[in-house]
Formats: sequence, C-alpha cells, structure tokens
Amino acid sequence: MHDLDDILDNFEALEPGEERYRYLIELGRGLEGVPDDLKRDEHIVRGCQSRVWMIGRVEDGVVRVQADSDAFIVRGLIAILLAVFDGKSAAEVLTLDAQAVFAQVGLEQHLSMGRRNGLHAMVQRIRAIATLDGSEASES
Repeated sequence: MHDLDDILDNFEALEPGEERYRYLIELGRGLEGVPDDLKRDEHIVRGCQSRVWMIGRVEDGVVRVQADSDAFIVRGLIAILLAVFDGKSAAEVLTLDAQAVFAQVGLEQHLSMGRRNGLHAMVQRIRAIATLDGSEASES
C-alpha cells in the first residue's frame, strides 16, 4: 500500500494534466487488488462506470479494505482511497474528507461526472464497512 504523504508529494511535483494521469495509472498498477475468486457481483460497487470490486472488514477497530477495478485510472483512484482510509480506525474513516485529498491532488476537477460519482460511491462503501462490527462487507 502507498503512503498518502508520498502520494501527495509526488502529485505536487508533477505538472497538472498528463503527468498526473500517468502517475495515477502507475499507482493503479501497484495496487494489490482483489483475488479473482472474490470478484463476484456481491462485491461490486454500484454507481461506478467501471467495474469496481470492494471488500472490507473491521478488525480490532481498524478498517481493512481491498478493492480492484477493470479500468487503469480507477485502479489509481482506488490506490489513493486505500492510502486515505485503509488501516485507519473506524471512527477516523467516518470523519476523513476524501474529497479534500482529491482536491489537494488536483484530479477531481479533471474527472468526468461519472468518475466523480463512482469515487463518491467507493467512499460511501468504505464508510459502510467502517460501521460494521467485525463481519465482512459485501454490499453497501
């Protein structure tokens, strides 16, 4: 998993536009993803243009999320989301502002409405996972 501070520093060093998209795709290539046997309909995040699978759980008050997509840019967005949320306490996950992180990265205004909606759906799924009592989440 990538460190959020490193991601933010790297985006800041890059020119807006193509360089940032290339870095986003690079982040997505490094994403561990979801094992193929877990890429089932019940793990699909509704509201995303691309296919996004997300599973998660709360272990000892800490949110653990795995996610994957069939689209390179979305995989990069997922890598950033995991840097923001994965490994945080459930209480933190419910209060963190992912939109502010994406504004800081300078990508949100360049994302299509469909991708922004999908990003929102992924954040909502992660927040739903944070409200679990230790069982695995499959659908928000």
